[in-house]
Amino acid sequence: MLDVRRISTSRWWHKKKSWFFFGIFVFLVFVRISKGSFYKDFYYFISKPFWPGQFQKELILKSIDQESLVKLNLLKKDNVRLRKILSLQESSSKENISAAVISRKTGGWWRQIILNKGSKDGVEIGNIVIGPGGLLGRVNDTSLFTSSVTLITSPESKLGVWVDRIQINGLLVGLGDDLPSLILYSKDADIKVGDFVSSSPASTLLPPNIPIGIVQSIDKTLKSKKTAKILLLAKPQVIDWVQILKVNI
Repeated sequence: MLDVRRISTSRWWHKKKSWFFFGIFVFLVFVRISKGSFYKDFYYFISKPFWPGQFQKELILKSIDQESLVKLNLLKKDNVRLRKILSLQESSSKENISAAVISRKTGGWWRQIILNKGSKDGVEIGNIVIGPGGLLGRVNDTSLFTSSVTLITSPESKLGVWVDRIQINGLLVGLGDDLPSLILYSKDADIKVGDFVSSSPASTLLPPNIPIGIVQSIDKTLKSKKTAKILLLAKPQVIDWVQILKVNI
């Protein structure tokens, strides 16, 4: 009787042992098929309590913000230093003047707008005027209470501009219509429709990096230059409020 029990127990043990090894084999096959993703998910859950906390995340984000601020301040100082060396103009947002458009002549040959701020408000001839989208023009005349602005679409307007993608300076000339002409004094300039145009860092009339427009079409290449039509970002015919930039010469 005892021997029968021993044989039965032995068979049960060997059967259990076989299932144990079979289970290990299936587990290893699963790991192989899943390419270790099970281990990664398992590690994800057991390591979660030890992840960096919210406090550390805030410290990292704060450090990144501080780094970005330092870099921005360095770039601003560099820009000011270089522009002083070149005797170029600067503008300060602290000296900006908000003004309303009280009259406009945007459909004729002489294109200008009149603002409700004048010399009593500190507006001076040569100040830059911007609206939603970018550059509108420059103040060409002031009275005690008003100022007149020559738009960049006027034939009187000629400004140095910058084409960012190809890193080249050009001249923006008003033609008396809604699309001023960009002149690049290089017939090999790789200008394309959609290129972004802003005020030139080398301009003696404007602060740098003021948005102006995008290239809408490219004219036939001449012998020594390329010209293109510029679609302006700021629309003087629909803008009611502007900012006058106090430019320091």
